[in-house]
Amino acid sequence: MTTPEFVLTLREKIGTAPLPLVGVTAIVFRDEKVLLGKRADNGEWQAVSGIVEPGEEPADTAARECLEEAGVVVRATRLAAVQQVPRIVYANGDQVDYLDLVFRCDWVSGDPHPADGELTEVGWYGLGDLVEVDQTHVRKIALAIAEDDPATFAGGR
Repeated sequence: MTTPEFVLTLREKIGTAPLPLVGVTAIVFRDEKVLLGKRADNGEWQAVSGIVEPGEEPADTAARECLEEAGVVVRATRLAAVQQVPRIVYANGDQVDYLDLVFRCDWVSGDPHPADGELTEVGWYGLGDLVEVDQTHVRKIALAIAEDDPATFAGGR
């Protein structure tokens, strides 16, 4: 996974201390299938995801990441979920707290392929073919299936 330049610059200042970042997950549908990729860094199957760049609209991040990682043009159509991901500690000690914005996206054009090396395999999969997908990502897909449900979130006391 390529680390954005702004994160590397911040890491020079804060070391491995917890860094809050906004990420997106793009749940892309084409007909009755969902776009999934196998990550190069850990071999897990999941939807395309990435970090929002400073000043970037999160829905634009979803579209950008799909083009960069999977070679497909998509349009974000609905915010499906907002969730705080439990703190991740990477092998180098870097700590990250991701706020994940899950977008339902519709395919516009392009044939999926591993475009930038972050994915080793990518393609369209039926909803019944998600056996190798972690339950966290299956839940994201389930939340994005409806075209007009309101976004899901926790908290709000």
